[in-house]
Amino acid sequence: MELFSFLLIIPIFYLLFKIWNWINDVRDQQCYILDYQCYKPSDDRMMGTEFSGEVIKRNRNLGLNEYKFLLKAIVSSGIGEQTYAPRIMFSGREESPKLEDGILEMEEFFHDSIEKVLSRAGISPQEIDLLVVNVSMLSTVPSLCSRIINHNKMRPDIKSFNLTGMGCSASLISLDIVRNVFKSYKNKFALLVTSESLSPNWYAGNDRSMILSNCLFRSGGCAVLLTNNKSLKHRAMFKLKCLVRTHHGAKDESYGCCIQREDDKGRMGFHLSKSLPKAATRSFVDNLRVITPKILPVRELVRFMAVSLLKKWNVVRHGSSHKGASQGPIKAGVNFKSGVDHFCIHTGGKAVIDGIGISLDLTEYDLEPARMTLHRFGNTSASSLWYVLAYMEAKKRLKKGDKVLMISFGAGFKCNSCLWEVVRDLGDGNVWKDEIYKYPPKTLVNPYMEKFGWIQDEDPSTFNPGD
Repeated sequence: MELFSFLLIIPIFYLLFKIWNWINDVRDQQCYILDYQCYKPSDDRMMGTEFSGEVIKRNRNLGLNEYKFLLKAIVSSGIGEQTYAPRIMFSGREESPKLEDGILEMEEFFHDSIEKVLSRAGISPQEIDLLVVNVSMLSTVPSLCSRIINHNKMRPDIKSFNLTGMGCSASLISLDIVRNVFKSYKNKFALLVTSESLSPNWYAGNDRSMILSNCLFRSGGCAVLLTNNKSLKHRAMFKLKCLVRTHHGAKDESYGCCIQREDDKGRMGFHLSKSLPKAATRSFVDNLRVITPKILPVRELVRFMAVSLLKKWNVVRHGSSHKGASQGPIKAGVNFKSGVDHFCIHTGGKAVIDGIGISLDLTEYDLEPARMTLHRFGNTSASSLWYVLAYMEAKKRLKKGDKVLMISFGAGFKCNSCLWEVVRDLGDGNVWKDEIYKYPPKTLVNPYMEKFGWIQDEDPSTFNPGD
């Protein structure tokens, strides 16, 4: 009898052992943000209203109609006059960039933000196991990863990934790489570096679909320190809950709506087509279909299904008759706030922020971090999400247990999203520290119309850009 009991206990203990190992493995696969540092260029790189006018005036390929188009675009963009541009703009060489201009722009950011985030976390560069860098429109040999490794004298066995061409959604693609590597290796540190090089990518032609990017994109970047070491979770700021990537590259219209190409004069630029909003909407809808069940509570999903079925039943019963419509519409939208506390939206432009706000039924309070980031820093491409997150932190909105939904769009066309859980109460100002008290300002109206509105009254037959 004792032997039988012993033989019975062995598989039970083995099963418990396997369960314990599985739980341990899952815990080791978690992805935590220990710290992050957004980049704030020096004030001598600030794009004021007066200087912006000078830069546009230097382009001799623009006529009165292009001036009017640019004025309308910048006035309605939501961008203020404290954003930053690369140094090449201030030396007047934007139409004849050198390779070193792009490298200098990146290294200025690398040396500042990487040093700050590692120093604050008490982590040396030699402790970094994984380095992921994404800069879409600058490719160098050696790679940007290699330049960071060389400057910081990192370990020879470091795993590095250098991403290009991923567009504004590249941050979450880099994060996905980190997450997947963490599944295979325990107790590792990862450094995610995200930015965009504008120096070699200024468009000097007059194609409206390509000069638009000159108005929207500004300099910026962010270095993010991550780990899967569960013994450090008490120091962590955020814990990754889920991440979903959607790629519509197979659709020709989506693929071509946001693309780098030459104009009919051979001038390189970044083309934004009129089909971009449609492509963004399609990818956003498909992304939401996948991530929604992962981030919302069961009660909200059941409510949504019940309301949707009731709405369909009413349509079948009453058809499109006025009798059925008189009972009032039944709202079948999902309440994302039932599972999300904060919305971190890519600052692709005022229209992007407005569109997501309408789609998710968000309030101005929810959209404020994205609007203020766009106004203060502009569209900093893939790094923009982290400036929005830093605004929330500076405003002391992020409390332990809160959920933060990140949403980004990029060329390809891609929509990527992820959900973070706030691990502890946060309140550091990061890049907003010295000026968060100014936001939100009384008005977001920029002074471009006041300064250059006279262009609207000019006569094409007598207009002289040199005056």
